[in-house]
Amino acid sequence: MTRRAVIRGTGRYLPERIVENAWFESFIDTSDEWIRARTGIERRHFAADGETTSAMAIKAAAAALDSAGMQPDDIDAVIVATSTPDLTFPSVATMVQAGLGMTRGFCYDMQAVCAGFVFGLANGDALIRSGQAERVLVIGAETFSRIMDWTDRGTCVLFGDGAGAVVLEAAEGDRGILASDLNSDGSFRDILYVDGGVATTGTAGKLRMQGNVLFRHAVEKLAQTAHRVIEKAGMTTDQVDWLVPHQANARIIAATAQRMNLPMERVVLTVADHGNTSAASIPLALSLANDEGRFKPGDIIVTEAIGGGLSWGSVILRW
Repeated sequence: MTRRAVIRGTGRYLPERIVENAWFESFIDTSDEWIRARTGIERRHFAADGETTSAMAIKAAAAALDSAGMQPDDIDAVIVATSTPDLTFPSVATMVQAGLGMTRGFCYDMQAVCAGFVFGLANGDALIRSGQAERVLVIGAETFSRIMDWTDRGTCVLFGDGAGAVVLEAAEGDRGILASDLNSDGSFRDILYVDGGVATTGTAGKLRMQGNVLFRHAVEKLAQTAHRVIEKAGMTTDQVDWLVPHQANARIIAATAQRMNLPMERVVLTVADHGNTSAASIPLALSLANDEGRFKPGDIIVTEAIGGGLSWGSVILRW
């Protein structure tokens, strides 16, 4: 039998503050209609003053553990995908470990921007397949509201804050992560980046994006990686029950689904209510769909994402 990483629990956390599109109309040249038409976003959540990435990650992780019926010390490893850590170091993952009261295991962060959770899932799967861990907590958590340029209407309306988490556990059989496909191309750095950092400006910086260029890359690369991961699993698109994509833009999601010949009824969409929560978007969507009972045992699910780097990838799993 094959040893695989099976999702045993999901959890999520969204800050209390809900920001509707109309909020932006008071200080930049935009409108609710403009934002909805171009992105599908209607609202997003912003972290409260003093509310950190690690604080949100801890709450999502605790919910995932509860969903899995596990205790913190049942976990061998914690992986946090984030581009907005509390501090330069230590890692958010170690803060989650302490916040949960874990007294064992190892922890680290992953930085692949919006693709971070897909990379985290692939890493968690590798730890389990290699026997280095039996149970891995994989979290995506972001406070992108802290790196927005509030004068840039092309970016500041897009992003939100939040955290999502899954518990992976080793199991024999055909359930769990079947295959992954990871990619990066650093020559596209200037399409999506933050203009600050420890070794350059000594500041966190602000997000910069070439939206139209990124849109074209996203549709092409997301469809390609989804097809590749399905082929790696020895399957065809018509065997896929659900697509759980990175929630960046409703038009990108619809175009990708069309290239995969998937009807939108088989796509989990949360972008209208969450905005783009970067590495948190896929685990937030997984948790919501799971709580709503959309996934049935044996369902084939594809997740895919693209982010700064550029970095992009996909994971296919049997629920």
